[in-house]
Amino acid sequence: MKIQYISSILSLALVAVISGCATTPEKPAEPAPFVSDYPTRDRVEYVLNCVAQHGGLTYISQYACGCKIDKIAEKLNFAEYEAAKTFTYLTKGQTGDAAAAMRDPTQSKDLRKRLKDAEQEAEKSCFVK
Repeated sequence: MKIQYISSILSLALVAVISGCATTPEKPAEPAPFVSDYPTRDRVEYVLNCVAQHGGLTYISQYACGCKIDKIAEKLNFAEYEAAKTFTYLTKGQTGDAAAAMRDPTQSKDLRKRLKDAEQEAEKSCFVK
């Protein structure tokens, strides 16, 4: 009798679980967490250059520069960042026709502006003034 009773309860529990699963609404998909596609080498290079521009290596400059590249990575994927930096480097110190091929295209102007805006916003939010 005891075995039959336990068997009946297990059967009912199994039915409840199966039917509960069928009527449970699916949760909406959560957005994927932010994943940066920036290689570590490029992040380190950015931080070292940033630290040098802000007076040398201190805990504050290191932390703020790390924060800054994280903020930039939220605004631009690595391909955009790399292209913007390339356009910027190739137009520095160049005037006239020599720089026109890198300076004048719409893509160049757009990416350089987005990088500049991202850097300015990151500078404001990461460095305490």
